[in-house]
Amino acid sequence: MTDSTARFSASMREGIENLSRRLKFVRQEGHIWLGENRMILLHTATVGALRKELVDTLGLERTRGLFTRMGFQSGTRDAELARTLRPTASDFGLLELGPCLHVLEGNVRVTPIEVDIDIANGKYYGDHLWEDSFEAEVHQKIFGLSTDPVCWMQVGYASGYTSALMGRTILYKETLCSGCGDPHCRIVGKPVEEWPDGDEMLKLYTPDPVIETLLQLQSEVENLRSLQQEVAQPEELVGASTGFLAAWGLAQRAASSDVTVLLLGETGVGKERFARALHGVSRRRDKPFVAINCAAMPEELLEAELFGVERGAFTGAHQTRIGRFERADTGTLFLDEVGELSASAQAKLLRVLQEGEFERVGDDRVRKVDVRVVAATNVELTEAVRRGAFRKDLLYRLNVYPVTIPPLRERADDIPRLVERFIAKYSVRHSKRVLGLTDRAIATLRAYAWPGNVRELENAVERGVILARAGGQITERDLFTALPESADDSAASLDERGHPLRENAGVADALFDHMMREGIPLDRVENMLIEAAVERAGGNLSQAARMLGITRPQLAYRWRNRDKAAQTADK
Repeated sequence: MTDSTARFSASMREGIENLSRRLKFVRQEGHIWLGENRMILLHTATVGALRKELVDTLGLERTRGLFTRMGFQSGTRDAELARTLRPTASDFGLLELGPCLHVLEGNVRVTPIEVDIDIANGKYYGDHLWEDSFEAEVHQKIFGLSTDPVCWMQVGYASGYTSALMGRTILYKETLCSGCGDPHCRIVGKPVEEWPDGDEMLKLYTPDPVIETLLQLQSEVENLRSLQQEVAQPEELVGASTGFLAAWGLAQRAASSDVTVLLLGETGVGKERFARALHGVSRRRDKPFVAINCAAMPEELLEAELFGVERGAFTGAHQTRIGRFERADTGTLFLDEVGELSASAQAKLLRVLQEGEFERVGDDRVRKVDVRVVAATNVELTEAVRRGAFRKDLLYRLNVYPVTIPPLRERADDIPRLVERFIAKYSVRHSKRVLGLTDRAIATLRAYAWPGNVRELENAVERGVILARAGGQITERDLFTALPESADDSAASLDERGHPLRENAGVADALFDHMMREGIPLDRVENMLIEAAVERAGGNLSQAARMLGITRPQLAYRWRNRDKAAQTADK
């Protein structure tokens, strides 16, 4: 073992200790967190049962490839976590976190034998000893001793982790395996082109065409089933929650008629998308869809915009211009924020809805139109009628077929689907590829109250795409830039109002109660922690400082002055 490898091995032990402190068990939520990634505890027997079922169904080689690719994806995710935890670390500092995470996640005990890494120049060679491999143990219990190495998922993990760090394909091969009767496992990793059988090894990391075919057939069956439904859900609408599907089911039942539909819901829930989707499945789908936001137009121009204007009707009307109703003839007109219409515009709208006719501003000619009206509002029109701000007879005409779209906080199950759509949209717009969201970020999105609904979510995801590292994942800090800098990303959680919870609140409260009960001052608590750290480090101040998360000079100063501080506190 070289000196650098020995240092690597010693640093690994410290790395495992540091990582273990980032492993958080949030019992109240039923969550386990490692950094931004949600983890689970899984019985090894369950993994074994899955392996056996897949081998029986797909055969040994296809199952090997599937497990190898699973491990590769896991290693890639952990490499992203390593770059987040140690953004300024050396090449060795980044590499060592892979084995540390592998150990912490319960896969195997790792001892480096020879390691040579130079990320800038693309140079890598790794030789590691593996002991107590869970995968070899599980495979041997089910299938007995194997003639070929069986730590498929772990080899894939090492390849995925190192490839992600190096920015090039690094593949590992198991040269010894306890699943074959060897005393331990051993792996060697190097660039794929340096392996004589590199092309053959790469096949394990390529999706199996048979599995792809099965998935494609399954997709085709689902498509055939969907064709048997009344009307498919349009691409504009994303959601599968109960409230969302109920709203869309109600809307689509009005598609075959020309009934006026009133879409109700908070700002940002997607009323215009619903209106476009309704038009898209109606018999007017091949005709114009015209939209106007009534709140965005000055009152003096709104009537002209809706009904058109004749030349010379008012100052500035230099030419005749047709309005939105004429442009939407035979199609659909979407009136957003209809509660903002002026009294005069309300009267004309009522006439169009009742008689199908109107007059342009400054003209006395009556014009006929065939328009299906879909209106939307986020205000209580009944209250507006009571205040005299909205006509009662117009409300009756608009409210023939109301559809209420639920707010995003009531359809949290739709958030992952919406996020996926928005990431695809803004990755193209900003020419930037990201690997989705971290588990922590997804959990934070689901817990947030979303006062701005889908529109606010879309803005947050766009911000996340912009701020995230290219080729990396979007973290909760990328999404919510207002999070306090002091918050520990690895332990952040939210209460029912969407506010961050204090980390280790139970431990902190218990410690505070003990201090109050025993009359222990804060200075004495600090001294006790320092003394304990120095004792555990065997008098090594540098190691004790790392354990406490401070520099050696800071610890040395506190160590020299602890007696003086204690005497001052006693007085």
